[in-house]
Amino acid sequence: MVPTHMFLTRGVGVHKEKLASFEQALRSAGIAYCNLVSVSSIFPPSCKILPKKMGEKLLNPGEITFCVMARSETNERNRLISASVGLAIPTDRRTYGYLSEHHAYGETDEEAGEYTEDLAAQMLATTLGVEFDPNIAWKEREQVFKMAGQIVRTMNITQSAIGKSGKWTTVVACGVFIPVENIPKSMRRKS
Repeated sequence: MVPTHMFLTRGVGVHKEKLASFEQALRSAGIAYCNLVSVSSIFPPSCKILPKKMGEKLLNPGEITFCVMARSETNERNRLISASVGLAIPTDRRTYGYLSEHHAYGETDEEAGEYTEDLAAQMLATTLGVEFDPNIAWKEREQVFKMAGQIVRTMNITQSAIGKSGKWTTVVACGVFIPVENIPKSMRRKS
């Protein structure tokens, strides 16, 4: 089974119970009704990224759903947490790309998002043989990757939140794969 479609989503939940906080974050992300299975970080060849609302409509309650998930939680008041999934897509869509997940304390949306984009792009660049200096800033490295012509696009989905007094706060960010059998025939690739 190689997924042909996916969507990106994020959410935040706050509750006095840790597990209920996670459930609230999944509800906020629109995927709480699925049985989620975390997988490693390969973006399948020719996979299409759907808008979140469209992707949610292609999932069924109770179904086993594969995803790349970043999750962070705290019960400390005023603690900044973030969860981010980055994506690097190769120019040659017949080859695979990378998703990366990052869970952090004290990082803003922008910081965590840039980190995951950079990480996904680095993983892809090493498989494509793109030479780069890992010590230069992401914005400079991003230009090197794009000028090499082998990485067409990077993006991220990130959720951050600040912990509340006496409650658990959970953030999630996910790349959710749509089961192939759920894809309408009109959306399937022509062979």
